[in-house]
Amino acid sequence: MLYLLFLLLFIACKGSFLKTEPDVRSSIISVLEKVTVFIENRYRDINLDAVLGFRVLQGIVTQNEKWPLERELLAQHTQVESMIKKLSSLLEKACLYDLLSEFAPILGPHFWIIPHSWNQTDPLMAYSSFDAANCFTEKMSDACFTYLLGTWKENGNSCIVTSACRNAMTKPACSNYCLSHQLLYFLFADVKGCSDLLFLRTQDYKNIFCASMMKINLEIENNGFNVSSRDLFMENIMLCGMSGFSDFYKLRWLEKILTWQMPKEGCFGEPSKELERSSGVENQKKLLRRKVYFAYV
Repeated sequence: MLYLLFLLLFIACKGSFLKTEPDVRSSIISVLEKVTVFIENRYRDINLDAVLGFRVLQGIVTQNEKWPLERELLAQHTQVESMIKKLSSLLEKACLYDLLSEFAPILGPHFWIIPHSWNQTDPLMAYSSFDAANCFTEKMSDACFTYLLGTWKENGNSCIVTSACRNAMTKPACSNYCLSHQLLYFLFADVKGCSDLLFLRTQDYKNIFCASMMKINLEIENNGFNVSSRDLFMENIMLCGMSGFSDFYKLRWLEKILTWQMPKEGCFGEPSKELERSSGVENQKKLLRRKVYFAYV
């Protein structure tokens, strides 16, 4: 959740957005302050998504050094920096880095980069229909990620593209988390600077994936934002936003997302009872790797 809100905060600082929606940043910062308090109280239960979101946040703020000079914006920048310092200290205490060493590179403070140019999705590039069955397993996608990141073994080489990964990560008509993981695969390759011939078509795949993810998000919206679809909805915004597609940053979507925060607790959704009952490193590993909307933050 943190990653999405801070990406939206970044978009809200764009000049054209500022002129039309002056209160957007204040609303997001207010929500984030409540999230920060929640994490402060429950940092031992924090999940991988929250740490990942925080690292994306750091990349956005550190790379976006030229904030507008208006007094109000400078004050808000100070608020954001204060939250970053507090969250950084709390997430270091969470000790997730040892639990998920295979994903350590993406949890580094300088891994993520923000887009420097923006595109719009083309509806004509979206899949006409989606494969109802899963295209590949989470175990398969995790393995492909580690081959790119170089964490498949100690001191392993990075940017390895196996034939199985090539087939899985370019399989057409995938949907839901399989589709978002396909996009994530190409984002990792971008950041790592991988030079396999597959990645000469990175932008083509991004265009197809994000057009299809926009189609899915519009369907989720038309269906009334069912609770079970909200995590996927937000993940699609985050990943395609990071891929440079600005049409995922819709004001009506932001306004809807902000209503999902629980006002007293500060989190989004409901605490996972399964996580509350869990104990031990192995249980934490299993739970932290799962994509469950009701996981903390």
